Amino acid sequence: METKNLTCIGCPMGCALTVTFEPGNRDSVKVTGNTCKKGELYAIDEVTNPTRIVTGTVRVSNRKHLVAAVKTKDVIPKSKIFDVAQELMKISVEAPAKIGDVVVADICGTGSDLIITRNVE
Repeated sequence: METKNLTCIGCPMGCALTVTFEPGNRDSVKVTGNTCKKGELYAIDEVTNPTRIVTGTVRVSNRKHLVAAVKTKDVIPKSKIFDVAQELMKISVEAPAKIGDVVVADICGTGSDLIITRNVE
């Protein structure tokens, strides 16, 4: 059995969680310290299938010294963060671009689109 200490991000309380689990066995996860169900679900996901939203910037090809803010529309596997970050360095968009515009569909095979998060004029 392994034990991890986490701080819950499910709500503003930030509960100190202790998670005991057997790697690879979702049914073995035991969570203590949570004050709500969100904390338990967060801890289970974090030790069995961690995910993140990636934010960053990409170049704007038709504007000098300008970048566009982007993020993954949905969570992606934590193991794909560096793949997505490397891909961001290769991408450029053209202005104008609007919030929600898809820059890359299914970036790095994650199932999540890369979208614009700030209007670029």
